[in-house]
Amino acid sequence: MTHSLSALTSLPKDHARGLRRGLTSVCSAHPLVIEAALLQAAADGVPACIEATCNQVNPDGGYTGMTPQTFRDFVLQIAARVGFAPENILFGGDHLGPNPWRKGLAKTAMAKAVAMTEAYAAAGFGKLHLDASMSCADDPMPLPAATMAARAALLAQAAETGAAQAGRPAPAYIIGTEVPVPGGAAEHLETLRVSCPDDATQTLAIHKAAFAALGLNAAFDRVIALVVQPGVEFGQDNVIAFDAPAASALIGARPATGLVYEAHSTDYQTGAALRALVQGGFAVLKVGPGLTFALREALYALDLIAAELDPAYAAHALPLAMEDLMQAHPGDWAAYCHGSVQDQRLQRHFGYSDRIRYYWNRPEAVGATQRLMRALDGCRIPETLISQYLPRLMGAAAAPRDILIGSVRLALHPYSFACHP
Repeated sequence: MTHSLSALTSLPKDHARGLRRGLTSVCSAHPLVIEAALLQAAADGVPACIEATCNQVNPDGGYTGMTPQTFRDFVLQIAARVGFAPENILFGGDHLGPNPWRKGLAKTAMAKAVAMTEAYAAAGFGKLHLDASMSCADDPMPLPAATMAARAALLAQAAETGAAQAGRPAPAYIIGTEVPVPGGAAEHLETLRVSCPDDATQTLAIHKAAFAALGLNAAFDRVIALVVQPGVEFGQDNVIAFDAPAASALIGARPATGLVYEAHSTDYQTGAALRALVQGGFAVLKVGPGLTFALREALYALDLIAAELDPAYAAHALPLAMEDLMQAHPGDWAAYCHGSVQDQRLQRHFGYSDRIRYYWNRPEAVGATQRLMRALDGCRIPETLISQYLPRLMGAAAAPRDILIGSVRLALHPYSFACHP
């Protein structure tokens, strides 16, 4: 843990002395994405940062059915299988706060958030993003900044207790109130407001005071990064690219904070844009949907390849199974997919927000994927079919599982380029 945690905690000092390196934070619970992330980190010779969100993983199980401890064990099992040293994994908790329970009363939601944050710290998660920015059922909208900070301090207090009681190293914290909504944007986006430097400075000051009020000065000293909006985001059908000049004031204000910035929703940015983010002090780059998007692309391509190689396998069997599943359980896409029936179908399967990622662990999806892989079992896919359906993977291994891993790693390559100059 100490070695992996230092990959985060040393970032502010590295940037202060001109070493503009970054940390890729992979936020996903899909086993193939996690495996690909570990393999890419091994190839880069750096620790791997694997994060779980409050909606994915919490004491109630989240949408994955995993608690913080079972998620950690799950990742460590994958690491053992691929030979990745567990001490080189930095576990992170993303958006830790009342979001999963925000439809209830604030007192109840915060009690659950406190218990969740304590559980994350007790399980050995060393990077904790404290996010109490959302209003609960009986809260004003928007929530006052002082309330956000006071709640974040309560979460930090719980984390300190959880880590100490479990004999874990004290965690490092990410704070900030200008955070993208967990799960991604629900609409088409044209422009974004870049965070105002004065707002960032005020956020830091308010949190410092809130931590001090609870006697958490030592914990505040372990605040490493501030979440701000650099002007990057993606909707269902478009990506807003990073514009460094537009963020110049924010970039110029960072050194005075003594921290680095954490950039959320960096999925689908180019390698050049990601490197510009890191060079500008956005040293922690969060990515998640873009990786499962790449995995889905490869799965759907393999579905077509299987139909070419095995007459008993019907083309589009996997997409059709996923469509039936999503129609039967619309809760994870209905608020994000808009327009005509055809528009919504395209967004369900191919939208950048990648709402389909919430379904891959369901038994029906697991079964459909297994049928696809059985149809390809023992096949070495001809490179001409790879050229037809997966041209970006030409020259890679032709085994089906390796193609899936390779597709995710290809999506991670721009992050390696950006973070390890």
